[in-house]
Amino acid sequence: MANKPEGPLKRGWTTGACAMAGSAAAFEALATGAFPDPVTITLPGGQEPSFELARKTLGANEATASVIKDAGDDPDVTHGAEVVATVHRGEAGSGVVFRAGPGVGTVTKPGLPISPGEPAINPKPREMMTSAIHQLADRFDVPSDVVLEIAIVDGETIAQDTWNPRLGIVGGLSVLGTTGVVIPYSCSAWIHSIHRGIDVARATGIDHVAGATGRTSEETVRKLYDLPTSALLDMGDFAGGMLKSLRRHPVPRVTIAGGFGKLVKLGQGAMDLHSSRSQVDHAALAALASDIGADAGLCARMVKANTAGEVLVLAREHDLPLADTVAARARAAALATLSGGIDLDIVVIDRAGAIVGRAGA
Repeated sequence: MANKPEGPLKRGWTTGACAMAGSAAAFEALATGAFPDPVTITLPGGQEPSFELARKTLGANEATASVIKDAGDDPDVTHGAEVVATVHRGEAGSGVVFRAGPGVGTVTKPGLPISPGEPAINPKPREMMTSAIHQLADRFDVPSDVVLEIAIVDGETIAQDTWNPRLGIVGGLSVLGTTGVVIPYSCSAWIHSIHRGIDVARATGIDHVAGATGRTSEETVRKLYDLPTSALLDMGDFAGGMLKSLRRHPVPRVTIAGGFGKLVKLGQGAMDLHSSRSQVDHAALAALASDIGADAGLCARMVKANTAGEVLVLAREHDLPLADTVAARARAAALATLSGGIDLDIVVIDRAGAIVGRAGA
């Protein structure tokens, strides 16, 4: 996650809110011959944001409107993306039918809120768009039977920087958002993606999943166990979010892989491993080293070390299996959060991607 800027943060709008705005504008144009610009929508929380249209085209049986997504101060990969809604006249009695346009993905695996074969437009945005169209249909006394195609310019490329490929969403991005509002630097979106990864793994019969603190440790554990990408959970710093979800929705086997410092903090009982929210206790780490044979002089150097990585170097210079001890402590802390019956192992990785400690393997 990017560094959070100082001062008050500007909120933004989700892809679902942008798709809703474009859909409402396009439907109104198809019904009346004129686009509302800006277009105002009502979100589930009662907010009424207005969106300027980036493009608008009107034909005999379809209308297209788009808006540029503003994610506020959140480091959202879709900030600045153009969300395009095209409303086609539908068959009588068909209702609102959703279609994935270019840049919007299609679901291919079970376990997600949308069935395989469907456009990756989540239930709440669908509900928001359908409600807006029904209200406009009543207002202008026209049928609400339409095919609603949502596209995102360059969405297939942008999606490579999201969790979609490993969740089995192919061809582009998902249209997301439950409130329509993006809260900058919210942890909820990341944890939500962890939950979806667990859901997909369970639904596809994967019995061994792995959560890693970063890309290096993820790649190491993937190779170690020859895991498919759909078994890899983007845990990052959110160990607690992953473990709590696995407690409710268990899989037979779980591996946690991470850097030495991150797993020291997990062993200390921290469930959020971000540097701004948990710190390595060097005195406690030196005490662990003492338990496995470090002398007083070495322990003093560990207490004064600048980083956990420096402590690891000192331990390895003296052939002390400190990383194994840290792995065992991290495993005990994680098991205390998980439900019974889950086979858990911990893999400690150095910066070069080498395995330096393990527990429960």
